[in-house]
Amino acid sequence: MIKQIWQSLRMRCATCATTTLIAGGVVAGLVIAGLLMTAGAYGLAWTNTEKFCISCHEMRSTVYKEYTDTIHDKNRTGVRAICSDCHVPREPGAMIARKVDATFELWGHLTGVIDTPEKFEKHRYELAKRVWMRMKKTDSLECRNCHNDQKMSTELQTAKSRSRHEKGRKEGLTCIDCHFGIAHKEPDGPGPQELTVVK
Repeated sequence: MIKQIWQSLRMRCATCATTTLIAGGVVAGLVIAGLLMTAGAYGLAWTNTEKFCISCHEMRSTVYKEYTDTIHDKNRTGVRAICSDCHVPREPGAMIARKVDATFELWGHLTGVIDTPEKFEKHRYELAKRVWMRMKKTDSLECRNCHNDQKMSTELQTAKSRSRHEKGRKEGLTCIDCHFGIAHKEPDGPGPQELTVVK
């Protein structure tokens, strides 16, 4: 059947003008490109879901378990931050770059580097450090997915919070320098403020 369709197409195209063939090729190319873009967009959206993030036991039994019942999971307003809100930027270019980076992180899952809680704990600091460094390089872009410091009501903050935020701005600190260990267990070792970003 495919052979018959191909032969029929070849016979019809033999009598077509060059411009008709080019136009047909362009239309076919656009249709294929559209399908690929749709599949890509669907893939990006699917890999940003909480269900996808905790589909492997390494995440479900360690960092996801720690995240449950934190302020990002349950709070008075009912607004939740899921994995991708904190670990994936929303801007298209930055998101795609992060997704490409994440494909290399699958190596740890495939080779069993962190497949038990004990192995995960052994690598916890290095994993956290990677996230902190990425967030320092992007000025905590992932935090800014939800938190906009220009829209924060300083009147509703405590005096201590106001002064710390002001001090942090003056010192060029970013969110992750102070706000770490709020959704996951804080690892042993230097925190984000002690880490130097090489740009």
